[in-house]
Amino acid sequence: MYATATGSSASMFGSKNMSSVYRQIDIETGVSGASAHQLITLLFNGALESIAKAKGGIINREIEAKCAAIGKAVRIVDEGLKASLNMSAGGDLAEHLNALYGYITARLTVANLRNDVSALDECTKLLTPIRDAWVAIAPQGASPVRATMEVRA
Repeated sequence: MYATATGSSASMFGSKNMSSVYRQIDIETGVSGASAHQLITLLFNGALESIAKAKGGIINREIEAKCAAIGKAVRIVDEGLKASLNMSAGGDLAEHLNALYGYITARLTVANLRNDVSALDECTKLLTPIRDAWVAIAPQGASPVRATMEVRA
């Protein structure tokens, strides 16, 4: 018997697994065809989504989920957003964003250690206007990046 992805025959994939497979293919396709501007948008979206998941983890007392979400947000901010800054060409703006991303990373760490929802809210309030400004300066003719795409860090 062959393993198939349909529900009408025996399958090695559950419906949950198929959903995950399709979502991963969608992410990889979106990332491979994305411009540099769209990739940064994906990083912002992923960081904000991870912060929201961390907040839910704290509220629902799901410590493992909280830790995983905050770890992901830290990696996106530090290894994605911060690492993408061009410090030599970016001048004062790059320096200020670098400092802000460092501060956000520190606040995320505090939120993780103290289960501090207000620290997560602060990070969201700091990242959201930057993300919105970034989206607003998208090159003309660029298609918007869906906010539902998940970034794996």
